[in-house]
Amino acid sequence: MKNLVLSGVVATLLVFSGCSSKDPVVDAPAQEVEAPVAQEIQAVETETVSNEDSLVSSETNELSMGDLEAQMSSVYFDFDKFNIRSDMQDEISTSASIAKSTASAFSVKLEGNCDEWGSDEYNFALGLKRANAVKKALVAEGIDESRVAMVSYGESNPVCNEKTKDCWSKNRRVDFKLLP
Repeated sequence: MKNLVLSGVVATLLVFSGCSSKDPVVDAPAQEVEAPVAQEIQAVETETVSNEDSLVSSETNELSMGDLEAQMSSVYFDFDKFNIRSDMQDEISTSASIAKSTASAFSVKLEGNCDEWGSDEYNFALGLKRANAVKKALVAEGIDESRVAMVSYGESNPVCNEKTKDCWSKNRRVDFKLLP
């Protein structure tokens, strides 16, 4: 009984001693509120990046990272497979030659993608296996392994959302991205 009364008194003291003595401001004049906000906005600095930072010099012309990525074709895969099809070997060879010559200053990121069939975990693993297969093919073409990074997006990065076999086949791919 003593413990119950003592704990009740302690709890009551904690509640009353923890209250703030500061009165809340309900309707502050607009000038008082806007002044600190304006100071915060002015304190933010912005930085712009010029297009010169993303250019690569070539003997004949200058190409940006986006232009080089557009020249590197996606590699497509069969349903539930991660082996490279024979008709995709030319795309890998073309992308490897671009990565070796014009884009030699950049690293290559391989983005593995899947269609919507299968669980999320399965599709992330399959996307990584597809990216790894393309990485092995690029290394076989003479690309330094340290320049190649891989990521799997599973089914979360579709290029087509229709419920057709043709659309699903477009989502089973590995995309090439360049990193500075």
